[in-house]
Amino acid sequence: MAGRFSRSLELAQASWSVIRADKELLLFPVLSVCALLLIVGSLAVPVLALGRFTPEALGESAYLFAFFFYVVSYFIALFFNTALVGAAMIRMDGGNPTLKDGLAIAWARVGKILAYAVIAATVGLLLRAIEERVGWLGRIVVKLVGVAWALATFMVVPVLVTRDVGPVDAVKESANLLRETWGENLIGNAGLSVVFAVAYFALFIVCGGAIFFAATANMAFLAGTLLLAGIVTFLFLSTLQATMQGVYSAALYRYATKNGAPTPGFSGDLMSLAFKSK
Repeated sequence: MAGRFSRSLELAQASWSVIRADKELLLFPVLSVCALLLIVGSLAVPVLALGRFTPEALGESAYLFAFFFYVVSYFIALFFNTALVGAAMIRMDGGNPTLKDGLAIAWARVGKILAYAVIAATVGLLLRAIEERVGWLGRIVVKLVGVAWALATFMVVPVLVTRDVGPVDAVKESANLLRETWGENLIGNAGLSVVFAVAYFALFIVCGGAIFFAATANMAFLAGTLLLAGIVTFLFLSTLQATMQGVYSAALYRYATKNGAPTPGFSGDLMSLAFKSK
């Protein structure tokens, strides 16, 4: 267990080394969140103003609205993740990508991204609908199916970036890579989640404790300042996590499809542990 966590830290450091060389990569998750908030705001404000934002008022059209929202959300996330992975791959191939380069890569694949967003939204909505209609055991099974889908599609974005294929073929290739390799092939993604879970927990304990003591001491201004600092830190950690996971997926796909070719920032030994053949 300690060895796996140690490798997770090494993968986090390797991903950070790529981000440090191109700090513009951090902008892609930020733009994704801003775009999602803008879209949600433009949809929610008019509906709330009309007082009809309830499942009862929407009736059967609630499912259509939910599907549309899922598609928009997935499209925005996938678009900027594609831009991130594309820019990261340029860096790993020895280039010096800019924000414009990443966005250009995503825009050139906007049709495929939209098509995959529809597929992902359909799967997500179906799993959610099934989960709402089954018992606790069924919900566990549905969640396991969701995990399996997430694993099978882990490398869809790198495939779309590097290959001239449609979304269905991208899903198939991603699933084939998972099926043909095993061991600890996805430990890096889970490991990054563990690393950041520890960081979030530490932030909650330290910042939460400081705010509590400031509030009990009637230091309202200090408590508010600490709360703001905690929110900013949380947003930064979330951005960093999303960026690192995008960089890692790019590095993992590059290593898997280029016969172990050297990946800047990632040592060969580290990647061989992260992606083993059956």
